[in-house]
Amino acid sequence: MENTQSEPIKTKASGRGLPIWAIVLAFAVLGGFLLFLGLGVKRSQDGPILIGQTVPPIYLTTFDGQAIKTTDLKGKVIVLNFWASWCLPCAGEAADLQEAWNHYEPGGKVVFMGVDYVDTEPEARGYLAKYNITYSNGPDMRTVISQTFHIQGVPETYFIDQEGHLAYAQIGPFSSFQEITNVIDPLLK
Repeated sequence: MENTQSEPIKTKASGRGLPIWAIVLAFAVLGGFLLFLGLGVKRSQDGPILIGQTVPPIYLTTFDGQAIKTTDLKGKVIVLNFWASWCLPCAGEAADLQEAWNHYEPGGKVVFMGVDYVDTEPEARGYLAKYNITYSNGPDMRTVISQTFHIQGVPETYFIDQEGHLAYAQIGPFSSFQEITNVIDPLLK
């Protein structure tokens, strides 16, 4: 009777595999990349900042090179206006925002920050000069600030209270100086 069982064929390894450190490193890099992607997806799916929520730190470098950090402005009301030189409704509210800034600037309790959205610097500077805007303004480099607020367009204005919470959001233009002061005055009490 013939033996039908076969013995396993033994082969000799024909070389060395990858070193264990290279495999661990590859998995670490892959894991880091997947974590980075996951955080990006989560951030993009997060909704806008809601009224009453703490506003994350905002960093704006103005057109004249001044660095402004909202974390340095605790105790002040911050008016954060998104605008662009190509935006007709922005032009319509520019004088009212400047008038409000002139009204509140002497008291030192309110800070206006203009955030120029998807614009070019020469046109933005021309807009600021045309409307005699004197409060701090700067470009939204890489749209970091606008992504924080998930803006839908311009103009949009966000009011941050003295404790750093979002107090009010105006989607679209203001129609008067009084409309702006009606938002700010209660935040100063």
